[in-house]
Amino acid sequence: LEKMTDLVAVWEVALSDGVHKIEFEHGTTSGKRVVYVDGKEEIRREWMFKLVGKETFTVGATKTKAAINIDAVSGFAYEYTLEINGKSLKQYMENRLKTTNTWILNLGGTDYRIVLEKDTMDVWCNGEKMETAGEFVDDGTETHFTVADHSCCIKAVSSGKRKEGIIHTLIVDNREIPEAVE
Repeated sequence: LEKMTDLVAVWEVALSDGVHKIEFEHGTTSGKRVVYVDGKEEIRREWMFKLVGKETFTVGATKTKAAINIDAVSGFAYEYTLEINGKSLKQYMENRLKTTNTWILNLGGTDYRIVLEKDTMDVWCNGEKMETAGEFVDDGTETHFTVADHSCCIKAVSSGKRKEGIIHTLIVDNREIPEAVE
């Protein structure tokens, strides 16, 4: 395995199925471009005469669209920006804060990352989409699922304030889990 000598950028991207590492090699003398997702080579181009441009690929189980833009800043300096679903990484992560909830918890010595996609009510645990059962209750809804023989429930309750909207709470074995900040 050759050493990544032309590594110019590394990004960590939190998606529903996990946090993914994207690495980009750009050989400005050879024109080489290599994209790695979670250590696996996704794209390799040798002898590119055009040193600027865009490389597109997908990330994770959901095949989320990603692109690396290569722009010349000055002389032989380049800028590399990552886009996820057509948005800059910053815009994507800001939007994600509004559309998902994430909880990190430890059950029986194992770490679990649980993600709720608010628009679809899909629940992900450590990269797997979970089987869930939803029910209406007096003050909102409950989405039930199981993680490692532990009963889990995401309660959705109106905050009573339009700006805040719905508050989602994860309860595992009758214990409320605080939301994680990624």
